[in-house]
Amino acid sequence: MSKEGKASLLLVDDDPDLLRLLSIRLKANGYAVTAVESGQRALASISHSRPELVLTDLRMDGMDGMALFQEIQASYPGLPVIILTAHGSIPEAVTAVNRGVFGYLTKPYDADELLAQIERALTLHGGALRSGGGQVWREDLVTRSSLMEDLLAKAQRVAAGDASILIQGESGTGKELLARAIHRASPRANHAFVAINCGAIPETLLESELFGHTKGSFTGAIADQRGLFVAADKGTLFLDEIGDMPLALQVKLLRVIETREVRPIGATRAIPFDVRIISATHRDLAREKETGGFREDLYYRLNVVTLRLPSLAERPEDIPMLADHFLEKLAPRYGREKSAFAPEALELLVKAKWPGNVRQLYNVVEQSIALCPTQIIPQAFVEQAIQVEMHEMTSFEDARKRFERDYLTRILKLTKGSVTQAAKLARRNRTEFYKLLQRHGIEAALFKPDVK
Repeated sequence: MSKEGKASLLLVDDDPDLLRLLSIRLKANGYAVTAVESGQRALASISHSRPELVLTDLRMDGMDGMALFQEIQASYPGLPVIILTAHGSIPEAVTAVNRGVFGYLTKPYDADELLAQIERALTLHGGALRSGGGQVWREDLVTRSSLMEDLLAKAQRVAAGDASILIQGESGTGKELLARAIHRASPRANHAFVAINCGAIPETLLESELFGHTKGSFTGAIADQRGLFVAADKGTLFLDEIGDMPLALQVKLLRVIETREVRPIGATRAIPFDVRIISATHRDLAREKETGGFREDLYYRLNVVTLRLPSLAERPEDIPMLADHFLEKLAPRYGREKSAFAPEALELLVKAKWPGNVRQLYNVVEQSIALCPTQIIPQAFVEQAIQVEMHEMTSFEDARKRFERDYLTRILKLTKGSVTQAAKLARRNRTEFYKLLQRHGIEAALFKPDVK
C-alpha cells in the first residue's frame, strides 16, 4: 500500500498512449499507479517497491506479459497479475489463467469490468502486503483487519506497563501468539517467556510445574525442580486455558500472585519472583465466576486488562494473506521454493467456514501443499483438504452426542422399543434413560413392532 493509504498498482504496456490513459483512469478511481513500458522495467520497479497488483499487456516487444508473469510467479508468488489482451490472443490468455494468472481482459476493455476485477484481486490477495509496517513485535500476527489492528494497538499500549492481561477468544485464534507479541513489545522482552497449558496437565502435576518441588516431596520427585514462576522471573508467564484450572489450585495461585512469592512443594522457604502474568481462555470467565466455576477474586487479579481475539469468521479479509503467509512458511518443509493458490482455490478459502479458526486454516494450507504436486495449488486440492479437516474438527461434545444418539437407537432397536429392557442393558435407571431419550429427541414408541 502507498504512503497515502491507496492500493498500489503497477501498469505495464509498451504503448505509451494506452499506458497514459489507463493510468489516468485508475488514478481517478483512487489507486496509486506506477506505469512502465516494458517487462524488464516492471521487474526493476517491483524489486524496489512491491505493488499490490500488476496489470500487464500480453503482447509486448522484448519480455511479453506471459514471460513477465512467470518471473513474478517465481519471485513473488502471492502477487496477483491481470493480463490485457487483444481479442485474437484470448486462447493464450486462457492458458495463462490456467497457469496461475489471476485473470484477463480483452481490449478494448470495459471500464467497470476492469475495476471490478482489480477489486476482486485486491480483496483476495492484496492484504498480504499490509502486515504491520515492519513492526517486529507483531510479525507473527498477520492481518489487515481493522478489528485486529485496533486490538494490536491496544495490546501495544498495555505491553508498556505491567498490568495482568486476560486474552479471551475461541480455540485456534492465536492467543499464545498474541501473548508472545505483547512480551516482545514489553520492557521484559529480553527475559524469558514461559508458557503452560493449564488444561492439559493433571492437577497434582500442574501444581508442581507452576510452583516447583523439592527432592523427595512426593513419589517421583527425584530432584529439586524450580517452578515456572521462578523460571519466568523478570519475564512473562503465560497461563493458557486458565479457565480449566481446578478450584483448589486457583486458591493457591491467588495467594502466590498476591504475595509475589512461591513456596515449592515440600519446601520450608518461599522464593520471591517478579513476573508479568498473561492468561488466556476460550471460556466465558465472567459467567464462570457467577456460577462458581472460577474464583471471583482470582478473576479480578488476572483480568486487569481484557483483550478479545476475534474469530477468523470476524476477519475474513485476513484469510488470503494468512493463506499466502502459511504457504511461504511451509514451502521449504515440502521441498518447494515457491507456491501459490489458484484464484478459485483462494476464493474457496475465503468462503469456507472456519470453526477451528486460524489453526484450522493452517492445517488446510499444509494438507494442500503436501498433496499438490504442482506449484500452483488448484481448487480441487483445497476442497479436499477442507473436507478432511472439517471431518477431523468435530468437537468432543458433538462426537459424544453422536455416539449417544447412535447407541440409544441401536439399543431400542434391540429391545423393540422397550424402555425398561433398554435401561437395564444400558445399566441406567428408567428415569435417567428417559431423560437421555428426551435430550436426543428419540421416541421409544417408534421402535415398537406395531408402529408402522
